[in-house]
Amino acid sequence: MTAMAERAIPGSGGRVRRVLGFGEAVLHQPALEVTSFGEPLERLVEDLFATMYAYRGVGLAAGQIGVGQRVFVYDCPDDHDRRHIGHVVNPRLVSTGGVLMRGPEGCLSLPGREAGTPRWDEAVVEGVDVTGAPVRVEGSGFFARCLQHECDHLDGVVFTDRLGKLRRKRALRGSGWAA
Repeated sequence: MTAMAERAIPGSGGRVRRVLGFGEAVLHQPALEVTSFGEPLERLVEDLFATMYAYRGVGLAAGQIGVGQRVFVYDCPDDHDRRHIGHVVNPRLVSTGGVLMRGPEGCLSLPGREAGTPRWDEAVVEGVDVTGAPVRVEGSGFFARCLQHECDHLDGVVFTDRLGKLRRKRALRGSGWAA
């Protein structure tokens, strides 16, 4: 049993790291595939959970703490108040569907900013866990939004990239970043 599997609460053995702000280069570049599994990857996942909880988020991608690897964690409810907790290594957004909804979306890398962002209300992500075992995560509603948001991060896309010019300008107003 790995050290991560022995912990009952994700992130309880992790270290809180600084969340990078909008504009940091790693946030706007595609992340690299994870090729090495073991303790360093387990520590990264634990740190991601610890950081996500410390910053009161529902999802966090490795790039947001300055690590350019394809990994994200989540602790997010869906629209039926079911809580989903987990992580995905080398995730691929394999399908989206349902209804395209414009809903409020924010980001830990752009604190205090929120904008109506279009997302599908169903999403399926496939990848592996920290041991390399296959993982398939299906989400609906708010959880589907979270899955799409985190996959975007790993592709170098932030939610403001999905906004029209006016909404993007409003979301970035006062942040020090040009729309």
